[in-house]
Amino acid sequence: MPSFRTGRVVRLIEERPGLQRVEVDLGGAPERAYVLPRLTGTVAPGDRVVVNTTAVELGLGTGGWHVVHWNLERDDWSEKGPGHIIKARYTSLQADVGSAEEHLDPELAGADDVGGMPVVAAALHSQVPAVAAAFKHAAPGRRLAYVMTDWAALPLALSDLVHALVDRGLVDTTITCGHAFGGDLEAVSVYSALVVARRLAGADAAVVAMGPGIVGTNTRLGFSGIEVGPVLDAATGLGGRAIATLRISFADERERHRGVSHHTLTALTLATRSRVEVAVPVLGDDRDDRIRRDLADAGIAARHDLVEVEPPDVLGLFAGHGLHVVSMGRPAADDPALFLAAAAAGTLAAGRLGPPATGL
Repeated sequence: MPSFRTGRVVRLIEERPGLQRVEVDLGGAPERAYVLPRLTGTVAPGDRVVVNTTAVELGLGTGGWHVVHWNLERDDWSEKGPGHIIKARYTSLQADVGSAEEHLDPELAGADDVGGMPVVAAALHSQVPAVAAAFKHAAPGRRLAYVMTDWAALPLALSDLVHALVDRGLVDTTITCGHAFGGDLEAVSVYSALVVARRLAGADAAVVAMGPGIVGTNTRLGFSGIEVGPVLDAATGLGGRAIATLRISFADERERHRGVSHHTLTALTLATRSRVEVAVPVLGDDRDDRIRRDLADAGIAARHDLVEVEPPDVLGLFAGHGLHVVSMGRPAADDPALFLAAAAAGTLAAGRLGPPATGL
């Protein structure tokens, strides 16, 4: 169950739209916490606040910050949203964020296809920069949407990576679906998010992935990355070009994630009903044999269309764009195969582009 403590804000570390990072005195040395102003309003040094300390007490990595739950300096606070769709429904922080679907032109309200748009599905949030950088490298000038699902962090504002990708022009629009919120556009489901990306935002391609904080339990099915399967099926059902991103590692000490991760193997067999393209990076050494063997042994080579792709120098792309990317606590340079796999998917998506989309 959640844990709450009361403390005082002693310093503002950082502030950007949708997010404040602060230090809070909880009775000892100052501790880190973040604020989601869209849910609670802002705070200032000296304010007494109620803080949710659950993540830190559990020793979580990605979520290892306290969360400001309420500012005790105010008796009430409200900010009207743009519509009547509520996210984080039936919790004390439910918010009327609205949705793009509420405002669609009648001609688009019945839309149920994305016109062949390439849709890349990735299991890890940290792979999104590699998909985006490779896509823009191969198809400069074409528009890329990032659709963030609600299988991990819900506030998009928490993602430093997405903030950097938008700032550097590597992602043109962001859409948050399900209970995730804070994108340029809000959507109710991943299906409608993809239609909104194509028909409203004019995206030429989309990358779909959860926010920071993937959940895993060391069981076959108990991990949030299994959503890759339903995302690929959604893209296929909407007439898109579904492209799967492999989760690959040769640095992870856990055997279930070495080579092609069991997360990918399960998502592309048990959880994917449609036949999709799988971007297989050509690494140029004996790692290629391990990747292909893992895919063949799991039956993925027979069930899906494997497309070998020579990925670009993804570490060079990161450096060129000033991106600092870390996954599972490891800098990208310590586990390049993970990001080369994502770059292969982004490159493949660029190769599957049709004529430029036209947004409204």
